[in-house]
Amino acid sequence: MSEAALFDCQSCGACCSYSADWPRFTLESDEEISLIPEALIAADLSGMRCEGVRCLALKGEIGKHVACTIYAVRPQVCHACMPGDPECLMAREEHGITTL
Repeated sequence: MSEAALFDCQSCGACCSYSADWPRFTLESDEEISLIPEALIAADLSGMRCEGVRCLALKGEIGKHVACTIYAVRPQVCHACMPGDPECLMAREEHGITTL
């Protein structure tokens, strides 16, 4: 099985449901943040709004089929998390999602 198949983000979503502190704003400009619907931004404007540890922009069932509703304008931290990197593996482990 290819590495891409092992780490299919649209059948995982663990990184988007790992920590309410993870989907934070870091390098985004005010213009970039303004493209994100206000209802999805945390009250303190520090990042994405979460329900528990799950980013509200994530739709679907973790480990089955998920999608980011703001994929094109998601925060930089979301761009930085790559399939199979240490952060990905940590989030997958938390949700019991294996790659084998």
